[in-house]
Amino acid sequence: METDDTVTGPVLDAVVIGAGQAGLSASYHLLRRGIDHVVLDADDAPGGAWQHRWDSLTMHDVHGIAALPDAPALPESGERANAAVPAYFAAYERQHGLPVLRPVPVDRVTSQTDGLLAVHAGARTWRTRTLVNATGTWTQPFVPHYPGIETFRGVQVHARAYPGTEHFRGRRTLVVGGGASAVQLLGELALVTDTLWVTRRPPVWRTGGLGPEDGRAAVAQVEDRVRRGLPPGSVVGVTGLVLRPQELAAERLGAYRRRPMFAAVEEDGVRWADGSFEAVDAIVWATGFRPAVSHLAPLHLRSEHGGIRLDEAGTTALADPRVQLVGYGPSASTIGANRAGRFAARGVARWLERDRAVSTAR
Repeated sequence: METDDTVTGPVLDAVVIGAGQAGLSASYHLLRRGIDHVVLDADDAPGGAWQHRWDSLTMHDVHGIAALPDAPALPESGERANAAVPAYFAAYERQHGLPVLRPVPVDRVTSQTDGLLAVHAGARTWRTRTLVNATGTWTQPFVPHYPGIETFRGVQVHARAYPGTEHFRGRRTLVVGGGASAVQLLGELALVTDTLWVTRRPPVWRTGGLGPEDGRAAVAQVEDRVRRGLPPGSVVGVTGLVLRPQELAAERLGAYRRRPMFAAVEEDGVRWADGSFEAVDAIVWATGFRPAVSHLAPLHLRSEHGGIRLDEAGTTALADPRVQLVGYGPSASTIGANRAGRFAARGVARWLERDRAVSTAR
């Protein structure tokens, strides 16, 4: 573990990194426990990743946003999600007086020889007894590498930077990915241009409603991976995909006839595994994200399997109990984030009690 004994200054009981759903929930519960902390947010304004979502994503499309603790739920509506959710988060920060500082992009977190953690953001540093990491995944879009991907001459974007349907009108568009984002984007792209859909595995469709037992099974699957130190996986394989009313027109156009993955990308299209060629003008990579935890690398939290192993509650890093992770693994959803925020505050309080007991014993 990288140690750093050059930092001085006031010591906080906790630092929260990230002011999305999980970070705000954690801050709320830390305040309720009277734990002195700050929330460092890399964005210029409230809203977490939601402020960066594409304009066509409405509150009807996001399957509901779980209410923040001690706050009403956001209603479904035709309002843009990238406006409604940030306004909701901003009001919540004001109402509860959450100690959010922005913009503060954190570079790295190091361990000091005196047992404290140092959170570095450019020339600024915060010393803290504990850390709650709530950085989510939005800043780490994942695009798998295929031979020739860098030679493609058409439009090529990850869903994170999706510019809207008009950018693709008249362009034969290949959508890659087997998750809900791919289904949503196909639902609108197929109405303005010719589309193709490819996934690594056949999609799992859900014909009935998503019951509590399905949600529990999905969470349990991810929790099991995290406990074993594996990178968190997607829950779509358990919960399945469903077409909403606004996607039925695309279905009638054949947008959801999936094809297996191509073998390579070429200048003007893709080469299938059988050697045949498919001309396309644009590729949209709806291939998900990876946890944004590179700033934690000096703490060496990752297991030999590449993931961060957490305790039974799903928030405390077993490699360093000073660190809580929320919005990671089983808590990477608005519902799981609220629960994780509460558990993280409990984990922080537990460490502080232990720390004080050790200091008293000395």
